Amino acid sequence: MLAAGGPIMAQERHLFLVVCFVMLFVIGPVLLLTPLFAWYYRLSNTKSVYRPEWAFNWPLEGFIWIPPIVIVMVLGLFLWNDTHTLDPYKPLVSDKPATRIQAVALDWKWLFIYPDAGVATVNQMVFPADRPVHLDITSGTVMQSLLLPRLAGQIYAMAGMTTELNLAADHPGDFSGENVQYSGDGFPHEHFPVRALAPGDYAAWLAAARADPGRLDLAGYKRLAAAREVSGPRLFGTVAPDLFHGILDQTMPGVRSADMTMKGMK
Repeated sequence: MLAAGGPIMAQERHLFLVVCFVMLFVIGPVLLLTPLFAWYYRLSNTKSVYRPEWAFNWPLEGFIWIPPIVIVMVLGLFLWNDTHTLDPYKPLVSDKPATRIQAVALDWKWLFIYPDAGVATVNQMVFPADRPVHLDITSGTVMQSLLLPRLAGQIYAMAGMTTELNLAADHPGDFSGENVQYSGDGFPHEHFPVRALAPGDYAAWLAAARADPGRLDLAGYKRLAAAREVSGPRLFGTVAPDLFHGILDQTMPGVRSADMTMKGMK
């Protein structure tokens, strides 16, 4: 989080630092007053006052209640604003169209489909660094959670449902992604490289991906999903049209993704 690689994580880092600063007003008095009280009321201090009948004190009550109330109000103000600003479904403002990627969580690997380019990757996500990225996310197995630590926060992937995530990279670079929801034996190995490329490099990568002889259709997807683990990244130069919705229909027959998005759930 502290080494933000994009605008979303930069905003989350700012919120984290604000919360840490505000919480100093909670932990600071505790750290200072605890040893002070222990020292003042030590057994050898005969000047400390013993008040067995003491029960109430207005200044002390104000000190106990007013600062926490102010702290909660300040945190609530920041969190309310940033919760809406950092809504994962909210598209990023840009003069360039977003790169669309459809992510599918499997045992124990990630499938990334590029519907506009007609290619797919396994255990590798690649996108251009000069524009936003829009992710549609689902699971072909148990519930998992996608985390791109330096680019965006985590969001869940659930079978038969679609969640969304918008992000961008500030510059070309290598990042990482992983599943952070325990999902069985292969969970410790379910992480993958994330590459943000310069426009020219991304165009060259797309050309190389399209030249790959691999083809992914619904039958191929079922074989891929049945494989317990896949070693290293894989490419598919051809992807069947609307494969993502076909995967959704496999886990929730007859229900389309538009009917089962987390944004529309009550």
